[in-house]
Amino acid sequence: MEILKLSPVFKDYLWGGQRLRTDFGLNCDYDKIAEGWMLSCHKDGRNTIDGGKYDGETLEGVIERLGKEKIVGTKALAFPYFPVLIKLIDAKDNLSIQVHPDNEYAQRVEGEFGKTEIWYVIDAAEGAELIYGFKKKISRDEFRKAIEENTLTDVLNKVKVKKGDLFFIEAGTVHAIGKGVLIAEIQQNSNSTYRVYDYGRLGADGKPRELHIDKAVDVSVTEPPKYDTKPLGEKITAHNADSTLLTKCDLFTVNHYDVKTEITLDATKESFNHILAIDGSGEIDGMPLKKGDSFFVPAGYGNYKISGKCEIIVTNI
Repeated sequence: MEILKLSPVFKDYLWGGQRLRTDFGLNCDYDKIAEGWMLSCHKDGRNTIDGGKYDGETLEGVIERLGKEKIVGTKALAFPYFPVLIKLIDAKDNLSIQVHPDNEYAQRVEGEFGKTEIWYVIDAAEGAELIYGFKKKISRDEFRKAIEENTLTDVLNKVKVKKGDLFFIEAGTVHAIGKGVLIAEIQQNSNSTYRVYDYGRLGADGKPRELHIDKAVDVSVTEPPKYDTKPLGEKITAHNADSTLLTKCDLFTVNHYDVKTEITLDATKESFNHILAIDGSGEIDGMPLKKGDSFFVPAGYGNYKISGKCEIIVTNI
């Protein structure tokens, strides 16, 4: 089966900017492009295929027709759903402070799986920040009181960020992307989000956006995060490409490559590969590749080459 180029699904949330359009060449009719869903089989946004034998079909539809084991890989059989959702996110303004449920809570309350994710910082304005958990351990009652008394930001952990930083956001971690930050997000295939603070902003209907305080208090881990904010592996430098293992867990493995000339990767029968181009240009097995492109390499495809001068993020299971 051929490598599939995917068309993004766009979201125009009020905090979004223009960089996915101006920097990445992604276009849609929205005034703002907050998110580009670059790999998605979620009901809230399904990728279609751009060109080739399956042009215009959804990735989900092709997987269903040809078989999950054959296309997604044998490791995906452990998941009752397509395993991951990958986004580009442009925060021109602060995102709401939010938290995601774990699998048990999300399945029981929302009818879908929970959401653990990682953030790779593609770019950040000088002085830009993220919110990442709490400064110190507090009780759930203290958490609720901070929300009600509008002092939540006083107890949260704010982290200065720069290009290349990595954050592992385990389900239950209170978090928010700050203004001026552009990230790649690799997450479980879920859209369950509980908003706890939104800076008093109004939605498109002129009303304050809904908060989900009770659910957020139920699922939040009210203490500092236990994960380091560095890539899991050291950068390996070679004449043809620099490579870094960003994360490896039971949900996904993510690598970053800075390609200088050419590299050969492998999509085994165990898992598909997803290629997200975040800078530069080149080719993937002879197909043009440029910043902002998204490619799905089916499980069992075998060796494939990426050539040129480009920066890519590769995700598999």
